Amino acid sequence: MTRRKKTRSLADKVTIRTGKRKDYRRWRHDNPDQLQSTPRFAAKKRDQRKSQAASKLERQRREGTTLPLHPQNDPTPTDSQDS
Repeated sequence: MTRRKKTRSLADKVTIRTGKRKDYRRWRHDNPDQLQSTPRFAAKKRDQRKSQAASKLERQRREGTTLPLHPQNDPTPTDSQDS
């Protein structure tokens, strides 16, 4: 009688969600409708986005310089050729 070869990992043989990362990734891939972020994580990300937007607006206000499109007091340059 021949012996069966031992396997190092049982992760490929598992059919139920056991908490192992590989199993959870497979379950998550098979059941995308059952996934949702925790309220704590969602609130954390919402606060991060708010602070990032506020800092972006502040940076734009501080560093942004407005360029005059039509200066009022500069004379218009004329093109004259010396020939």
